[in-house]
Order: sequence, then C-alpha cells, then structure tokens
Amino acid sequence: MIKQRTIKNPVSLTGVGLHTGKKVTITFNPAPEHHWFKFQRTDVEGQPIIEADADLVVDTSRGTTLEKNGVRVHTTEHVLAALMGLEIDNCLIQIDGPEMPIMDGSSIKFIEALEAAEVVEQK
Repeated sequence: MIKQRTIKNPVSLTGVGLHTGKKVTITFNPAPEHHWFKFQRTDVEGQPIIEADADLVVDTSRGTTLEKNGVRVHTTEHVLAALMGLEIDNCLIQIDGPEMPIMDGSSIKFIEALEAAEVVEQK
C-alpha cells in the first residue's frame, strides 16, 4: 500500500508575481490525509480556500488560474509541479496575494523549500 505524504514543518518563500509585479509570500503547510492541495488567500476577507481542481481552472492564457466563489489564484503551475514531483499528496498553500511568486521561473526554489520542510509519510 502506498502511503500519502505531506511536509513535517511549514516553510515560506517571498518573491514577486510575474504578471502583477507585487511582492508575495507563499507558505507551504502540513495537511492531514485526503486534504490534497488547497490554496488559501490570506489577504482576502474570510481567508477563502481554493482547491487545486481542474474544474476550478478559469484561465490558462498566461499561467494556470483557479477560481472559486469569485476569488482567484494565478500562476499555480510551478507550485503544483514541485508538489507532484516530490510525490507530496497533502498541503495547504497559503498566499498573501493573488499570484504565486515567480522565483527563478522554475519549480526549483519550491522544491528546495519543500525538501527543507521534510517530506513525511502519513498513516
């Protein structure tokens, strides 16, 4: 049986959104089994959560944009690629702006941060 995985410790990165040019901080948090990937906009009243679900994709013209109840997260593909590449199943991704930081344009900075947070198996 393959066990689900999450991270042991929260980890944050700060950078600039590629399209907005605004400074943003992203925090990867451990999550329980069957939580999957969810983005939480901490800068929006009520701190809404948007699941990483193909049915919530509303735009792919300059990145992958997810929307739920009128709240969006932009440029999610590099973050999701890092999580998938490390075979992480469950993570709450908090962000204090509308767009992921671009970092160096790849997933490597996210991968390094997630590895430092220690990937752990779940029950």
